[in-house]
Amino acid sequence: MKKELFDFLNTDLQFVKGVGPVLAARFEDVLGGRRVLDFMLHIPAYIRARGITENVSSSEPGEIITIPLLVKSHKPGGTFRGHRRPTQIICNDKMGNAVVIQFFNVNFLDYWLKKLPIGQWRMISGKLERGTRPTINHPDFIEEMQNADKIPSIQAIYPAGEGLTQKTFASVRDQIFNVLTDKITGETDSGVKEFFDALRRVHYPECAEDLSANSTYIVKLAYWELLAHQTAIVISRRNRKDVRNRRSVRQKKYDLVDKFYTILPFKMTGAQTQTINEIFADLAKNVPMMRLVQGDVGSGKTIVALAAAIKMTETGAQTALLAPTDTLAQQHYAKIKPLCDKLGIVCDVLTGRDKGTVRREKLVSLRSGRTKIVVGTHALFSEDVEYKDLGLVIVDEQHRFGVSQRESLRAKGNNPDLLALSATPIPRTLSMTIYGDMDVSIINEKPAGRLPIKTTKLPIGRIDELVSRLKIQIDAGAKVFWVCPLVEESEVSDLTAVQSRYEELKKIFPHAGLVHGQMDKKQRDKVMAEFADDKSDMKMLVATTVIEVGIDVPRATIIVIENAERFGLAALHQLRGRVGRGNLQSYCILVYGNNISEEGLKRLEVLTETEDGFVIAEQDLMMRGTGELLGTRQSGWINYHFVDYSRHRDLFKLAASAARDMSEPDAWVRDLMFVFDRGVGISA
Repeated sequence: MKKELFDFLNTDLQFVKGVGPVLAARFEDVLGGRRVLDFMLHIPAYIRARGITENVSSSEPGEIITIPLLVKSHKPGGTFRGHRRPTQIICNDKMGNAVVIQFFNVNFLDYWLKKLPIGQWRMISGKLERGTRPTINHPDFIEEMQNADKIPSIQAIYPAGEGLTQKTFASVRDQIFNVLTDKITGETDSGVKEFFDALRRVHYPECAEDLSANSTYIVKLAYWELLAHQTAIVISRRNRKDVRNRRSVRQKKYDLVDKFYTILPFKMTGAQTQTINEIFADLAKNVPMMRLVQGDVGSGKTIVALAAAIKMTETGAQTALLAPTDTLAQQHYAKIKPLCDKLGIVCDVLTGRDKGTVRREKLVSLRSGRTKIVVGTHALFSEDVEYKDLGLVIVDEQHRFGVSQRESLRAKGNNPDLLALSATPIPRTLSMTIYGDMDVSIINEKPAGRLPIKTTKLPIGRIDELVSRLKIQIDAGAKVFWVCPLVEESEVSDLTAVQSRYEELKKIFPHAGLVHGQMDKKQRDKVMAEFADDKSDMKMLVATTVIEVGIDVPRATIIVIENAERFGLAALHQLRGRVGRGNLQSYCILVYGNNISEEGLKRLEVLTETEDGFVIAEQDLMMRGTGELLGTRQSGWINYHFVDYSRHRDLFKLAASAARDMSEPDAWVRDLMFVFDRGVGISA
């Protein structure tokens, strides 16, 4: 890949015309990054056809239409006797049928009236509603007749976020691919061209099939993504072998592990003990440990990780525990620090919130070696963070971190050991190909005293009855999660919006809290912390799936999941794991909609029948249909851009075989590894 193209892909989105720093930050929330490349890997979810018609009477309610209309009159909106009235633009189609265009935001009245002058024809595109007269609310496109071709006949619809419209996505896409055409001119590697040609096709789909998991373009991209990942695994495995005999085994200096076992207020399960023994055996070798611990929700992975950290502390070396969110880092710290204090081990927490003197003091303690165990977020591998002797890196919810991020932290030490934790069981049929560079331990027991979570299904028509029952439970001291799939009401979906549900529930539960992914992160963490506080009056938390990982509230004993039929099994299992974390009986209520499919009902039945995460993961892989579920990525697994676990199973083996057969990855494969953020860039 030419350096000119490489630099373009790394360009910050704020430098794309019309974006700027504010929109770039919003893009980052949706894309997980703010480079041009991050945008290119964020493909449309589906298409919206905008067929042209000249007669509104031939169209059905709910249909997206594009139609020429003659503006006849304006009826400005406003407030009348306490009621808001929309601005109405009265029009006629070419057959003389009346069509009303409505706008509910009166602050932009002058703008709309200027866009739709009386006596002029305009090409309008939007969703047709049937009231007393055919109506289009807030059209998606309004164009003068000579610019009608600006309205796409097929519109690619991107997964978006707050403050990002489909027009913004289309504008950024068009600019990026226009420049890309020039950048790949003269590119000598045909693989590079083929990759970007396939990527262009899915950003400019010509039909719905272009975006399906089985389309030629998606299958190509999925294979290349898996090849990049599998090649990274091969390189990682070879690098481990290269370290052999160049790393001396650490010698024990202190006696801490036996003391650790004596101060634990509970007895380890057999699975925990077995996993700890496997970790300790790895730590005694002259090859860096690369071990993945798969443990179901509530199986006690944190204590296993702490045992590994204390074993490392016995040698005088340091341990860094990397968590994906501030909230989860603080929760780990709150659990770990009291035990470390009893053992005389200095434990600290470091996140992006630490500033000034506080941060400097923590950095000095790490640099001197005084701090033996540090818990934190991405801040742990910031440039100014130095360790005296980093011996062990523990990565929690490891699927949320790319290889490059993981390696950035490992680079802070001299070939440190790596222990990765995953709360989402991976089907055994896939674990060896997904995590081929790691040894795998499984914790398949829950701590003693944990009661099975009672899971039931409930039709949405009985929601009032459910709320009444919850009121009784909350008055008795229970804490409740209520999960909804969307943030705001959508014209193209009947799924419950978390904001609307929150406003309804707050009338009954005045101290209810609200969290979702579009909130300011600090505010979201503050609400979560308040809900977790036993002394807080907040007994109900209404949320989207942001609570799927990273909040531990032992007193929470009830979770309601609305529109549960639209989630994958693994996501539902993760959400259910937010309760049942104490010794009290817990409940999960799966509320399903009126239009539930047979497949959706089958998924809910699996949840009611078993709590075994490995059984659920295997069932999820076999059953899930990407068209029906919210999102196409497998919750808790590696966040691939194009790979669908249920549709691309054969590609895993093909990619793994191809990667193993390469004695040394050629330039094109290394380019792929850069594209898919596997920690190998153009200079590798």
